[in-house]
Amino acid sequence: METKAALKALAALAQDSRLAIFRHLVEVGPEGVHAGAIAETLGLPGATLSFHLKELHHAELVESRQEGRFVRYTANLATVQAMVGYLTETCCGGRPEMCMPVATPLPLPTVKRKPTRPQ
Repeated sequence: METKAALKALAALAQDSRLAIFRHLVEVGPEGVHAGAIAETLGLPGATLSFHLKELHHAELVESRQEGRFVRYTANLATVQAMVGYLTETCCGGRPEMCMPVATPLPLPTVKRKPTRPQ
């Protein structure tokens, strides 16, 4: 990964709604989810969600595919893996095997989600 691409991805994730969207897509997994479900889960208005998804897509952090009149979004984990590789390529004085495993998730508190609106 080049520095410019890493900066684009890091900048896209440096906003609370975009980070929440991306983390939700990672949680959902490779099957992805429709935009409406993301909006409902995270309590984001459609226009706001659309803006943030566009930014994440521009940074190559999400992929989308049309399914009839809906769009399904998935996290692009290849970009994240490339970014982690970029950030850790000189880890431990150029001996990355000493830093393995790099991508082991740390235990984090559960993400607080905005309550959904009653239907």
